[in-house]
Amino acid sequence: QVQLVESGGGLVQPGGSLRLSCAASGFTLRAYAMSWYRQAPGKERELVAVISIGGGITNYADSVQGRFTISRDDAKNMVYLQMNSLKVEDSAVYYCKGRLTPNEYWGQGTQVTVSS
Repeated sequence: QVQLVESGGGLVQPGGSLRLSCAASGFTLRAYAMSWYRQAPGKERELVAVISIGGGITNYADSVQGRFTISRDDAKNMVYLQMNSLKVEDSAVYYCKGRLTPNEYWGQGTQVTVSS
């Protein structure tokens, strides 16, 4: 059974940090490009960060560039999103996604709330 399970969300003050984790099972993580998306209330889901197979290439949304870092540990079947200097506008449900065309897997999401 394919599963992606996100964790690490929560409430944090502006300027704070969180590290999101995505645990993968039921498929060969190292064969998949992995990404993080987020969706705020009333807004469309947006791409936050992508990491290539092997981890050699990463890309970020302009809004998080320089503040967020995506990484992967294929030996542990884990993907991470380190989020620093968080802003109120980063509040959203964050989702992990694995893609190996035509397969695409999504997690259930973890809530991140940035508020004072």
